[in-house]
Amino acid sequence: MLEGWEWIIIGVVAIVIIMWGPAKIPEFAKALGRAKGEFSKAQKEFTDAAMNTTSTTTTTSSFVDSRQAPATTIKSKDEMLLETAQKLGIPTDGKTREQISEEISIKVKLLSAS
Repeated sequence: MLEGWEWIIIGVVAIVIIMWGPAKIPEFAKALGRAKGEFSKAQKEFTDAAMNTTSTTTTTSSFVDSRQAPATTIKSKDEMLLETAQKLGIPTDGKTREQISEEISIKVKLLSAS
């Protein structure tokens, strides 16, 4: 014997057939199938992109740790400070970061005043 849910489904199907006619049902089913396929495709692409990002990050960080960092790697503050001092001709041996920073500031002020 049919229960409540089955009668509701049969009623909805009957109303759909009456409203759109039997010719529109296959078109509706195709559109529904395409939408489901597009959703599945987008979901798979998102999952693949997330996995690639995770594996790339892991690969990059292990590459940086195990080998010399490539030229595109962001330099640390100390490296940038020493490089700037070297370009300005400031000796850095035996000096603290603060001393080097202070000398760079003085040198830049002198150069900008010229």
